[in-house]
Order: sequence, then structure tokens, then C-alpha cells
Amino acid sequence: MPAGVMIPARNMPSMITGNGNVTLGQIMFQQPNNMMEGQLHPLEMTQNTSESELARMRDDEFGSTNRSSSENHELGGSGDDHDPRPNKKKRYHRHTQHQIQEMEAFFKECPHPDDKQRKELGRELGLEPLQVKFWFQNKRTQMKTQHERHENTQLRTENEKLRSDNMRFREALSTASCPNCGGPTAVGQMSFDEHQLRLENARLREEIDRISAIAAKYVGKGNFPLLSSPVPPRPFDFGVQPISEEMYSVGDLLRSISAPSEADKPMIIELAVAAMEELVRMAQMDEPLWIASLDGTTCMLNEEEYITTFPSGLGPKPTGFKCEASRETAVVIMNHINLVEILMDLHQWSTVFSGIVSKASTLDVLSTGVAGNYNGALQVMTAEFQVPTPLVPTRESYYARYCKQLAEGTWAVVDVSLDTIRPSPTVRCRRRPSGCLILEMPNGYSKVTWVEHVEVDYRGVHNLYKQLVSSGHAFGARRWVATLDRQCERLASVLASNIPAGDVGVITNQDGRKSMLKLAERMVISFCGGVSASTAHTWTTLSGTGDDDVRVMTRKSIDDPGRPPGIVLSAATSFWLPVSPKRVFDFLRDENSRNEWDILSNGGAVQEMAHIANGQDPGNCVSLLRVNSANSSQSNMLILQESCTDSTASFVIYAPVDIAAMNVVLNGGEPDYVALLPSGFAIFPDGTEGGIADASGSGGSLLTVAFQILVDSVPTAKLSLGSIATVNNLIACTVERIKASLSCDNA
Repeated sequence: MPAGVMIPARNMPSMITGNGNVTLGQIMFQQPNNMMEGQLHPLEMTQNTSESELARMRDDEFGSTNRSSSENHELGGSGDDHDPRPNKKKRYHRHTQHQIQEMEAFFKECPHPDDKQRKELGRELGLEPLQVKFWFQNKRTQMKTQHERHENTQLRTENEKLRSDNMRFREALSTASCPNCGGPTAVGQMSFDEHQLRLENARLREEIDRISAIAAKYVGKGNFPLLSSPVPPRPFDFGVQPISEEMYSVGDLLRSISAPSEADKPMIIELAVAAMEELVRMAQMDEPLWIASLDGTTCMLNEEEYITTFPSGLGPKPTGFKCEASRETAVVIMNHINLVEILMDLHQWSTVFSGIVSKASTLDVLSTGVAGNYNGALQVMTAEFQVPTPLVPTRESYYARYCKQLAEGTWAVVDVSLDTIRPSPTVRCRRRPSGCLILEMPNGYSKVTWVEHVEVDYRGVHNLYKQLVSSGHAFGARRWVATLDRQCERLASVLASNIPAGDVGVITNQDGRKSMLKLAERMVISFCGGVSASTAHTWTTLSGTGDDDVRVMTRKSIDDPGRPPGIVLSAATSFWLPVSPKRVFDFLRDENSRNEWDILSNGGAVQEMAHIANGQDPGNCVSLLRVNSANSSQSNMLILQESCTDSTASFVIYAPVDIAAMNVVLNGGEPDYVALLPSGFAIFPDGTEGGIADASGSGGSLLTVAFQILVDSVPTAKLSLGSIATVNNLIACTVERIKASLSCDNA
């Protein structure tokens, strides 16, 4: 049936007269009974109501709405000429005054009565429920019309007032003068945006004057330069999504710390300005403040000289705390403006240093900087620093971060602990002025000089890692700089467009590369944050042989698109190997030797299907692996793996992924909803040979093995002892295989 054609109902009299016209009354009966609010509704046809009664009820409604007198009145209309029963005269009457008053009163209480209320009201007033229904509909339409008319009147009045004000302002502006030159100014000469910029500029000048006054009082320096450079371009986000909210929650010791009060802010500003002065001098001074090692590769802080040079500051070292101080310089492949942005942006900073920063939070921003950049920016933060192993407690810190441009192309970012403002007996790490100087270099490079100076309580550090931690290489400047250098190379690989298409397995699709790197980085962040001895974790130690005890932890995964739902069991252990970190790293990342330790591959051959290079070292790459197993249940699974290494630490992290999901990722699709349970290895030097492995890879290794297993897909299920025993056997067997393979190779 063509659209818009209406078929008359069976046994219904024809509505078309002899001359082809349709009567108005008949058309009214064809209108739908669900008309929009604001229209006058005809009566609905029912089985118990005759056509003449419906016509009478319809006309009663129109009469009660449009006329105010109580007298009966006869109406004529076009429908009367064509009434199906012309011999019966219709009677028209309106509602009585009592009926109207009662419905008016009910309308004030309930303008939308339901069927039961309409029936009850009709019974009391002697009206049909249908009459009551349409009286209320027409009443609502009438009220809406009156309301709109009232609004129109108000808007017309306001419009006249605005027009009058506009004319008055134009007359005033025609005689205004420029505050700078004293000359006349024309209407529209200053745009709204320009006016807002001038207001912001005035506010920033006041802020700079305030900080400069404090700086001059505290360290005797002059005003900060007011830059007029444009807003620097934001660096790329490394192809990763913003870190999940879980990563930015603070630890137990820091939960009670809130944003600083107004009384604390002047002291924080003074402390930050003094810390900036100290950082710059520590980065630039040599002997006698810094004493070089015999081979010239490292330098140690002369604590006596430090106290003499910087008598002010945080005061004496707390009882029982040890000093860790180090300095490192490197040239990295990143623009200096982008480096400053990464350090001052919490999400980017925590992402780049995910192997060191397990949690972070910004409590307050005292200054956002001036002239559209971070010059003069001051933030109050908390952070938790980690070594990816359950054997080293994390270090919680409450501190201020301050950024300043020292000269054209030279910036500095400094952190300083705020524990002197809010002393806490539970704090076990105090951060003296630490940070970096950034110097612009040609061709988009930057020279970074990093100073790391902390005082820490070593209690709780396992003997296995005590040498590494006490030497300063677990949390020292070299690790920060090495991590930054490696991540800058990773970013360069994300931006690379000249990918050789001839190499087998190389992903050349730019969108696919970004999506795969985004997924891999989320995997690395989840692994590093989940294996450390964070305050948010509760590890349970299973029976073992001592140094290589297996520690387990359970977690419920609910409504997390990045993890499969259910009960997740994490297991980790750390142990020493008498082989170099480089040898351990090469063995674990090589797909050809994977079947020697990977029990879950069931001895099947592992083949690399695709990879993305992340730097000059061939060990820095993201790979997509396939296990050629006889087990058909694994035929739809792949392994996503990222391996990364530098002079201070190495990681091999992997997770099984679904083939269909990876096809979406490789085509540039969004990887945030790919479920991952990462497992893998964290490799550190053992602290001998100067505390770090040299180019030849000498010294022993500290290896952490961590697995995440979904033991039950129901989040409310109870964890069984059998699941714990299975995971314990899995990790113990993996450790034995690694030891056996590497000991044979080493022998």
C-alpha cells in the first residue's frame, strides 16, 4: 500500500459526498488520538459510544474552552450540512460552572491525571472520562500559550533594555581615549579575545611580581624574565591513552595529605625558589662539591661541602636516614620545549617514567606559568617511586615541582620535599632539591643534566637488592636519564614515516603502528605498577627457600574493559643469577629460546609475525608472536610482547591477545578495549662492578618473574588453594628452567 493512503474501516460509512468533498466532522473522526500536546484533540471512537454522542461530546469540549458564559448556545458548522443522520438535531452545551471549577482545582494539583483519576473525576462531575481527558489537554494547551505569551513579553522588554544600553555604551565609547597613547579609540577596536588576553596578562604580571619579590628576598635575585613567546606545541602522547585513574591514586601514607592551605603557600613558594637556586648550582658545580670516581664515569656528593655550600634548605638529615645523591648528563632526541611539557604534565611524566613512578597525584597548582608556557609554573604533588619487585618498598614523597626558564633555550625543573611544612613521622623518604637542567641543542636534540638527591630509610629493603639500592642506581640520576633517553627514542619511532617496506614483519601502516604501541605501553604500565611493593598491594609470601620466595596477590576485575573480568591471581619472585643482565635479557626476549622457559607454550615453536623497532638497540621493540602449538584451543591466541633495555634496567613483558582484537589494532582501531593480563620479567644489575653493568655486560643479575593468571571468570568466586598451588608450581618451574638454561650457557 503506498505511503500516506488510508483504507477506511470495514462497515464505516463513506466520508466522500456526491460532489467528492469530505466533511469536516468526518475528517475529525479520522484524526489519530495521540496528537501532540498543544493541539485541540477530537474524541476517540470507542465501542460503547455512538457516533452522534461522540460528536456531541466533541462540541461540548470546544464550547467549554472557548466561551465563558454559562448559557447554552447553538453552534453551526460545516459538518452539520453532511451529518450522516440529518434528521436528528444535535444539541450543544458547555460544562457547568461547578464542573469547570472542580476541574480547575484538580488541574492545579495534577495537570496530568491518569485513567483512574479521570474516571473518578468524571463520575463525581457527571462527565465521560473522555470529556475529562480532553478538557485537561486543552487546558494544558491554554496554559502553555499563556506562558509563551508572557515570556515573549519579557523578552521584548529585555531586548529594548539591551538596545538602550548598547546605544548608551556606543555614545560613551565614541569619546573614550586609549589608556596607552591617550588618542581616541573606535568602537570594535579591541575584540573580546584581546580584552580577555589583557586581563590575563595583568593577572600574570601580578603573579610574577609576587614570586619575584619572594625570590629577591630569599636569594637576592632580580625579576624573572617575562616571555612573550607563543604557546609551545604539545609533544605527542607516545601513542598511549591517558593513564587509568588507578595509577593516579595516592598511597596509604599520603591519603591524609590534602591540598596546601593559604597559609602554607608563601612558604612553599619560598622553598621552591630556593630549591631552584640550589639545583642550578649543583648541576653546574664540580669539585669539591662533586668528587669524580677513579674511572671518571660517576661522581659522588661531598656531604660536608654540601652542608657548607647550602646551609639553608630542609635542615639536617633525619636520624637513621641515608643520603643518595647522583648526577648524570645525556643528550636526548627531543625538543627542549617538549621535554619541559612532559615533566610538568602529570600524565605524560608518569607514562614516560612508568618503570620508576608507580603512582602520582597533583594536589594543587599554585602557578600555571606565564605567556602561555611553563615559566614560573609551580605544582604541589605526591608520588610513589618504585623498583619493579616485591622486595623493595616504594618511596612516597610529598613535594613541590617548580619550572623556570633560566635563559633563551635553557630551562630547569626542580622537585623539593614539603615535609618541613607538614612533618610526618611515617615519611621514610625526603626529597632534597632534585630535577634537571635542559639545554636546547641543534636539530631538535636537548642536553639534560639530572640531579637526584634524596634522604631515605633503607629499612624494609631485602638483602638481595640492598647493594643496588644503596649504590643509588635503583633510584638515581642515571636511571632517570637512561629511561628518558630510551623513551625519547620510542617516541621517535612512533613519529617515523620512512619505514622500509621490504623487511619481513615490519608494520608500515602508521595508524596500526600507533595503535599497537599504545596497547603495548598500557601493558608495560600495568606490569610495572602491579609487581612492585606498593602501599596499595598486599603480598602474601608462600613457603620457599628464602631469597626466591613466591609472593602472591589476588585482585577482582570488574567492569574494566582493559582486563578480563574475574579473579586475577598475581605471583612474583625475585632471585639472583650469575650471568650478566644483557645475557638474561637476550635469552628471555628471543622467540627461538622461548620454549625453553615458557611452560604455557607447551613446547611449541614461537614465530614472530610482526614487530616495531623502538630505538637503536635491537632489543627495544614491540613484537607480535604466534605459538605453533598442537593444542587447538590456543589457535585463536597471539602474544603481544614489548622488550626494552638500557644501561640501568631491562624488561621483557608479554600478554596473550585475541586474533580478532589484534586485527582491529593493526588496522588502526582503538586498543583501549583489548583485555590484557601482562606477565614478564624485570632485570637489574646486582650492584657489583660499580653497581651497574658495563658495555660488555659483566656482573650478576637480579631477575623478577611475575605472572598474572585469570583463575576464575566470576568476580565473586572464592579463590581455591588449588589455584594458588598451580600458579606457585608454574612460577617455580619457570624459574628452574631459566636457571638451568642460563647456567648451561654460562658454563
